Amino acid sequence: MICRTGCSALSQYWYSAHSESRGWPQPRKWAPSLHYATLSHNDIVGYYFASITLLYGITLGLLLIGVWSTFTETEAKVDREASTLAALYLDVSHYPEPSRGHLQDDLRRYTRQVIDVAWPQQRKGIIPTGNVRIVADLANDLAAFEPASEGQKALHEGVYRQFNELVERRRSRVLSVTAGLSASLWALVLIGAVINIAVTWCFHLHNQRMHFWMTTLTSSLLGLLIFLLAAMDHPYFGGLSVSPKPYQLIYDNLMRPGAGAPGNALPQSHKSANKTSNQVDEVVQEQTRH
Repeated sequence: MICRTGCSALSQYWYSAHSESRGWPQPRKWAPSLHYATLSHNDIVGYYFASITLLYGITLGLLLIGVWSTFTETEAKVDREASTLAALYLDVSHYPEPSRGHLQDDLRRYTRQVIDVAWPQQRKGIIPTGNVRIVADLANDLAAFEPASEGQKALHEGVYRQFNELVERRRSRVLSVTAGLSASLWALVLIGAVINIAVTWCFHLHNQRMHFWMTTLTSSLLGLLIFLLAAMDHPYFGGLSVSPKPYQLIYDNLMRPGAGAPGNALPQSHKSANKTSNQVDEVVQEQTRH
């Protein structure tokens, strides 16, 4: 919201800077008063303009690097949570029934909740809390399992470690929802852009078209950089954002009924369809032999 308001104010400054070609009262009418009639101070204005653009460019560049680092770190957090979720699902798939079915169902519900509920909330800047109950159910089902052999005991210990990692990485993802530049930094970015544009008005050029395009190019470059900064500022907002695709891939390839993990039985309708398909294949092969 702060970014959109500031960008709107910046666009108004940009519009006023470019409307001089329409004959409105413009800085070109008072810019000559800053210079002597026979002597121009464009060289001094140029040195000053170079200094503030260098300082502003370094500041904006550092902010862009920081925002990009936050964006890539958030992607890495999502990938790590998804990888932990996949490893945990594979481990609980080796539990005996009925514990295996309960744990697999908990992890499926967790994954679907992240994709269908938590992610839309994160895109709105809301910290999701809906899967806390699912995590509690998963912890209770793990605690209810009693290993019957040394192998099951070792497996259970490994599953508990994976579960603790999942909880930690979920917390890390949730905390990154509110990541972004503060209001004071956005004020610095927008006010600095206005100052850069305003300094271009201090040049005294007899060619109005040249002055117009010089201001236009400077404003366009600043606008593109600020747009990129705003697009990456919040990792879950907008078109350039972190995607829930890692969770969707895990669900499709590992968790859905009929996928590769042990215990993922197909629904009865799918089994009937597969059986019918196999019978048709056998008939076709028999007719081919004859």
